[in-house]
Amino acid sequence: MSKIKNIVFDFGGVLIDWNPHYLYRDYFKDEKEMDYFLENICTQTWNTEQDRGRSFDEAVRILQEQYPEYHEAISLYRDGWQHMIKGEIKKGVDLLRRLKSEGYKIYGLTNWSAEKIGIAYDMFDFFSLFDGIVVSGEEKVIKPDRRIFEILLARYDLKADESIFIDDNLFNIKAAENLGFNAILCDDFARVNREVDRLLRS
Repeated sequence: MSKIKNIVFDFGGVLIDWNPHYLYRDYFKDEKEMDYFLENICTQTWNTEQDRGRSFDEAVRILQEQYPEYHEAISLYRDGWQHMIKGEIKKGVDLLRRLKSEGYKIYGLTNWSAEKIGIAYDMFDFFSLFDGIVVSGEEKVIKPDRRIFEILLARYDLKADESIFIDDNLFNIKAAENLGFNAILCDDFARVNREVDRLLRS
């Protein structure tokens, strides 16, 4: 009899197809300039600070002072953010719905801006299936910091060894494993489903 009671999902790359390229392909006429902009100006490292709790207004101001020639494009990262979401990742959402229907508790643990998470909640009805969600921007701490995993465990009275954690980032997977989670890297949904089923049978 499996001891698994809870399934913890990351959002981006697991349930939601989010990518800044979806927004900026319609803005930049030259794809090379778009790539330069996202690799050197509005970078993932810069965006991570919004996931950690920094406001978008502050983040935009900092970059606009550094790169005034990209003033409008930098503002667009804040003002057109919803267009970075292409849709749900069907295979991930199908897995979530199946596990919920089988009686498992469903939780979310995501690196996401506190300002923007409400947009995602409004876009996707599957969020009604969650028993609890921890958002990095609200907690001011991001994965793979062990503290955000500990917040999840304490807030919802969970045990790591009774929980499966699914994420598309290897560093987050390693952090979860170190805390005792049954962690699965989401890089191939066929494999993810096999691993989930193996853990539920074990």
